[in-house]
Amino acid sequence: MDSSNLLIFIICAFALGIILILSRNNIPPKLRRSFAITALVMVVIAFGLLVYSFFSMGQ
Repeated sequence: MDSSNLLIFIICAFALGIILILSRNNIPPKLRRSFAITALVMVVIAFGLLVYSFFSMGQ
């Protein structure tokens, strides 16, 4: 697995989550739920890939 692409995705996913949390009052109500679900899915995938990379590093 290419670690540079993984690192970029993890940073972007967590940054998107932080940005959405900090600017939750400025997002229109119609888009708020879809943005939150998208950010949550990306953060969960990034966390899963991070854990997977730690376990597969020793092999």
